[in-house]
Amino acid sequence: MRSIVEDASATGSPYRVAAVISNQPSAEGLTWAKAQGLVTESLDHRSFPSRDAFDAALAGLIDRFSPDIVVLAGFMRILGENFVQRYEGRMLNIHPSLLPAFPGMHTHRQALQYGSKLHGCTVHFVTANLDHGPVIVQAAVPVLPDDDENTLAERVLAEEHRIYPLALRWLAEGRLVVRDGVVRVKQAEDWKAQGATQTLVFPA
Repeated sequence: MRSIVEDASATGSPYRVAAVISNQPSAEGLTWAKAQGLVTESLDHRSFPSRDAFDAALAGLIDRFSPDIVVLAGFMRILGENFVQRYEGRMLNIHPSLLPAFPGMHTHRQALQYGSKLHGCTVHFVTANLDHGPVIVQAAVPVLPDDDENTLAERVLAEEHRIYPLALRWLAEGRLVVRDGVVRVKQAEDWKAQGATQTLVFPA
């Protein structure tokens, strides 16, 4: 989230952060975002009787800001199909593996247990199929012989911070085209930068 906010503040950025929302009222990301002068909101999922009720309230909160893009940044709740469809084509997530390898939790542990030689991260469009949306960009790191989960996670995290803002810029600039579930990035001569796009970020 911090990398996205900092990139949004850079000169010439095609997007700006409209608000930062978390389902964890005590999330450190909210504290940091508020210190940057950003609008922050929390919506504790434990206050709702069902997943659908939480999803509906979250959608209502999001729509107050009229965002063009919704960004999941460590948001650990599984979102229902109706919620996902509401923001289809403009909601992004980042996953700490080279999808389709190792969806779900404990990806670094899985990579080490499997003996993978490469590991990494993936920015993708969110669909109702968990961790399986169209891939926008990936970054790979080597798995070293003396790696443990922590050292591998640190190298992957550095790449997450690099590629997530990049994917956001491409989407805000109108450069992403999805055909048959495959994302293509338009080259410079094929696109025109749009006006600043409003982005909503969900931190852990």
